[in-house]
Amino acid sequence: MKKLMWLAVLLLGLAGCVPLGEPANPKPAEPERPEQNTTVGQLGGLAVHYIDVGQGSAAYLEWDGYSMLIDAGDWNASDVLMYLDKLQVEEIDIAVGTHPDADHIGQMARVIETYDIREVWMSGNMSSSNTFIRMLEAVDEAGIPYEEPRRGDEYEIGSLKIEVLHPKELSGDTNGDSLSFHISYGETAFIFTGDADIQAEGEMVASGLPLEADILLMGHHGSNTSTSLEFLQVVEPEVAIYSAGLDNPYGHPYAEVLASVENEGAEVYGTDVNGTIIVETDGQEYSVETEREGVAKEGSNRCVDINGASTAELSELTGIGEALAEAIIDERPFETLDDLTRVSGIGEGKLAGLKEQGLACVGE
Repeated sequence: MKKLMWLAVLLLGLAGCVPLGEPANPKPAEPERPEQNTTVGQLGGLAVHYIDVGQGSAAYLEWDGYSMLIDAGDWNASDVLMYLDKLQVEEIDIAVGTHPDADHIGQMARVIETYDIREVWMSGNMSSSNTFIRMLEAVDEAGIPYEEPRRGDEYEIGSLKIEVLHPKELSGDTNGDSLSFHISYGETAFIFTGDADIQAEGEMVASGLPLEADILLMGHHGSNTSTSLEFLQVVEPEVAIYSAGLDNPYGHPYAEVLASVENEGAEVYGTDVNGTIIVETDGQEYSVETEREGVAKEGSNRCVDINGASTAELSELTGIGEALAEAIIDERPFETLDDLTRVSGIGEGKLAGLKEQGLACVGE
């Protein structure tokens, strides 16, 4: 599909729910490109930078003269670009938006406009947000090849192997459909799952694809909607990392998730307490370097943002089951909690119960 046609169909789909058809399942050849000024290329290894982007997510991988960006932080910041500039990055071979939430693709449009991007990967789910639209326009303007990887796809770039774990097909749940990867360099393996939820993790386990990994980026910022015990016991990570903002309003990471990860024997790091976390490996051994010392602990100020929470998170609210959670999502956005009464099935009594629980809040 030509790039202008691709953008037109996507934008038309946003306006009129036009189906996009079957996604491509590419098997691209290893990209040819000149050497890049990177910090690890000279060491002959892989470095994974889990960038401190506050309440968002961004990871930059560099190896053998190649590079990959998985998510690009929140929309109202410039920390990803500042970090890439510090590394003197000029080119990025693969830029991935695991899903269209603004805390994951927030700075991607500016990344595309600033650096030479060779390829863009996305899940294929759409959003009506300005952040998402700007990213699509940036991809089109730059004429960048666009792919929608699917479970079972494999890529080998230099010494790096990327295996796509999820999704097999789109369900329409943007978090649940997050692009998820098993990435290995020699004998060292990493897993990235975006905001994929427990159901998606279960599908990954059932797929029979390789899941064992040394380093796990915990799903959904350490929320209890992800990182199930079943998933942990299959992955068996030695190191678990979460990306969350200090004193974020969502209570990430959750105490029960931290306890579960630690009980399974993993060492936990978080960007809220440790800043940017860098894992380097030669393919055999790996090291973990943090910007600052700190011990991961549960988040405070926990709330469930009715404008951004998943179905599973909304179901934690008093009197809200799966059906009402889906109805709330259909009626977004809300300016106040009182606006929930326009959702069929939520009256003054149920609203009073939600307020008394004190867990629901209204985000942007």
